[in-house]
Amino acid sequence: MNDKKWVLGLAAAMIAASALTACGSNDDGESSSSPTAGANKEPVTLKLHTYGNEQSYNWKKTIAAFEQKYPNIKVEVIGLSEKGDTQEATKKLDLAAASGEQMDILMFSDAAAYAQRVGLGMVEPLDPFLQKEGVDFASEYKVDTLMNGKYYALPGKFNPWYVLLNKTHLKEAGLEVPKDWTWDEFMDYAKKLTKTENGKTRYGTYFHGPQNGGWLEFMKLGLVNQEENADFLKADGTSNLDSPLFRKSVEMRVKMEKEDQSATPYAEMLSQKLHYRAQFFNQSTSMIVIGSWMNTELGGTDQFPLNFEVAVAPIPKNSPSDPSGFAPVTTDYMAMAAKSKHKDEVYTFLRWYTTEGQIVQAKNVPSWKKVSNEDLAQLIDTILSGTKTPEKVDKTSLIAVLSGAKSSKIIPPVTFQAEIYKAINEEFELLILGKQDIDTMIKKSQERTQKLIDANKK
Repeated sequence: MNDKKWVLGLAAAMIAASALTACGSNDDGESSSSPTAGANKEPVTLKLHTYGNEQSYNWKKTIAAFEQKYPNIKVEVIGLSEKGDTQEATKKLDLAAASGEQMDILMFSDAAAYAQRVGLGMVEPLDPFLQKEGVDFASEYKVDTLMNGKYYALPGKFNPWYVLLNKTHLKEAGLEVPKDWTWDEFMDYAKKLTKTENGKTRYGTYFHGPQNGGWLEFMKLGLVNQEENADFLKADGTSNLDSPLFRKSVEMRVKMEKEDQSATPYAEMLSQKLHYRAQFFNQSTSMIVIGSWMNTELGGTDQFPLNFEVAVAPIPKNSPSDPSGFAPVTTDYMAMAAKSKHKDEVYTFLRWYTTEGQIVQAKNVPSWKKVSNEDLAQLIDTILSGTKTPEKVDKTSLIAVLSGAKSSKIIPPVTFQAEIYKAINEEFELLILGKQDIDTMIKKSQERTQKLIDANKK
């Protein structure tokens, strides 16, 4: 979806769609600055375009609860992918927009899809609605969705990254479950947890990336726990690869694999097509850095039964004095279609869904800050109850990490993001496979990234 030609083609399609629906969003006389629609004169039906399937999002129960509270607003769920494939769903969403279909509520799975469609004019700013309701975004939500000085979406779920720990291995090594730690301590844990028996090594940790231009979170481990500039580019679009924290990320990966021999070799990950679920649940590694979408699997599944105790720790910090809790976070960007003729009702749904609706849905931890500790504990109980052996999960550590997690400030993705990822991935592979040194790897990554920035300047 980051390919420049695709975006240009999509832009042309959107312009065509705009011409087809040029009447705009207020041709019914409604004011786009009126924030709520609790008791409307006439019933309206909103269309929710989503990549989320019934199994993952519990739509029937969720929509029924909303319609019971707001009987004059009906919501029709338009599923864009039965298997929950976000790429398939995004392409279908764009085609629906280009054909002029009714669109009211839009759901994006990642910041890139969200940012691109904001740029194409598909999404309505929510600031007038928030202001009229008197909502202070920062006091309400954990995930920052600010784009170009405006809020175009409200965040749904809150899936911060964390460290999954084999608690049984920790006990054997005499190690405590970390509540607040640094990357140096993480590296020390990995060394102490690494164990070789009968010629087979159980590694302290396993990194699932980068690979094939994806999973680049594993190339910025020292950056992701920052409040600002937590990515390869800064908010102003300039390169962030001169940051000492990028160098630290690279050096840590090399040290753990080559010197400490506490991380699963990168070459093994590629050649054996390893996957983080199997590595962790089969106890080939003791720790993995991963996203909290794993909450629904922590207690074991049919495919990966749990034969040990599991605990959770926060993403490590660079130094003990750094603020705690910052981590990469995935969310659902819940947005209002710019062409919707029912903006007040859409806003009513967005606010309900991203607050109490998340509790009703009971599938994910919400981004809503006003979830009580009691509600969070009940949600975790509900989520874990869907696993095979929830009693083996250290629930206290899980709740502590999730309640303390924070999202870094969003950096709007660029259209050539995938090309940057590919360049850094390629240079890292040359490094980790012994074909260049760290200085060369960083220098070439900086040069290739800068060329991409220069080539894509308007």
